Amino acid sequence: MQLFISAGLIVAVVLWGVLAPASLGAAFDNALATLTTNFGWFYLWVVLALVLMALLLAVSRYGDLKLGDEDEEPEFSIGAWFSMLFAAGMGIGLVFWGVAEPISHYGAPPPGIAAGTPEAANAAMRYAFFHWGLHPWAVYSVVALAIAFFQFRRGGPALVSVATEALPWPWVRRLSVLFNVLAVVATAFGVAASLGIGALQINSGLNAVFGVPVGIVPQLTIIAITTVLFLGSALTGVDRGIKWLSSLNLVVAALLALTVFVLGPTVAIIDTFTNTLGNYLSEFVRMSLRMTPFRDSGWVSGWTVFYWAWWVSWSPFVGLFIARVSRGRTIREFIVGTVLAPSLAAFVWFSVFGGAALHMEIWQSVPISEAVKADVSTALFAMFDAMPGGALMSAVAVVLVLVFFVTSGDSATLVLGMMSTGGNPDPSGRVKLMWGLLVSGIATSLLLAGGIKAVQTATIVFALPFTVVILLMAWSLWRAIREDWNAAAERDRQMRRQMKALLPK
Repeated sequence: MQLFISAGLIVAVVLWGVLAPASLGAAFDNALATLTTNFGWFYLWVVLALVLMALLLAVSRYGDLKLGDEDEEPEFSIGAWFSMLFAAGMGIGLVFWGVAEPISHYGAPPPGIAAGTPEAANAAMRYAFFHWGLHPWAVYSVVALAIAFFQFRRGGPALVSVATEALPWPWVRRLSVLFNVLAVVATAFGVAASLGIGALQINSGLNAVFGVPVGIVPQLTIIAITTVLFLGSALTGVDRGIKWLSSLNLVVAALLALTVFVLGPTVAIIDTFTNTLGNYLSEFVRMSLRMTPFRDSGWVSGWTVFYWAWWVSWSPFVGLFIARVSRGRTIREFIVGTVLAPSLAAFVWFSVFGGAALHMEIWQSVPISEAVKADVSTALFAMFDAMPGGALMSAVAVVLVLVFFVTSGDSATLVLGMMSTGGNPDPSGRVKLMWGLLVSGIATSLLLAGGIKAVQTATIVFALPFTVVILLMAWSLWRAIREDWNAAAERDRQMRRQMKALLPK
């Protein structure tokens, strides 16, 4: 039933976007205005609460509990595990926004800061760290931990609804189908948003390297070709296609960042990382709860609220995928690997690309901000044009985005297939094929309905109801962890009493 309900809803939206794109765009715009005006605060509070919960679990006594049997070993090495979760979590987004976001904030900073000033540059980097650091990974981590805990310790299927079973309210279990449908719809639109963004950047990269024209036809062609590629990868399974592609792409991304670090303003990049990390930590709480009730500004809703909605919409997909590859790890190891390590990697990435771009913009008069104003997807390639070996780096970046596109798409088809078939860990090729085509159809219809703006709007609209589900999952997870810890502690006490009784008096 979940398969037909969720697929039916998605097909309806796809057809709406293809047949009447202007109507779909207008409907999403109206919904966006209502949600960001009335529920922006809700996203901020929920995501901050998830950050605090993840950190508390990591340092608490509960961190020793294992996701599986006590003698179970992890299925994948730490390197392969990190590569897969990072590629699935935000690969395309980092490449797309690594230069574009800091430069965008520099030209249009948060309210109260003058554009084009040193304060704007500092704020630009601080908010890039904020939007791609602990907060998004904590959303992923708590959702993934909830699914993994109930799947591997309680023997449940790989479904979002299973992670609410520790709640004492009967109505929660009656809504399990609804929870799973919301997870599928949020996942489909969240992944489609990233695929749409990926198509825009691949198109800009091909234009920079080969002169391919930028437009809707090349972008739809890119979506069609990459769909064939990620469906082929998805059909080979996690142990082959997804694992090897993710590991390869992490190496390519690291080499590209190292090249920019060496050929770019190296000292300025190190200074940027040091300064921004300090600013990020000192301003953490204020940024986490920042709204603008006394200003007529859409900055927070256009950036922070959008990002939080994006991470929420991706969380069932990334959560199920991370859970799928994390059996055998302790809760502490899991949170360190899914929150702290990838956050640090994101900080380094933005320091290298954003720091280099801002340095070139401010001190070398490279017009990167003009490129961002004209087309945000060209930001990375505008920076490469001002560097030695820029054409080669642009070509590598296009390949990087393409492979991230494939790893996101194949991971998404696997997870959507699992969620829509009752938690089957190995859904049939026909189900994967259907979901791959539907996700590509969503990305196509959103691009037709208004490009990147429609993609962002759809993400926020479909993420809101699933945010409530995440709260239920988090509360259920906390109850279940305490129950298992208390049960384990009681077993230890009984064992000690038995051993004591066997000792000679």
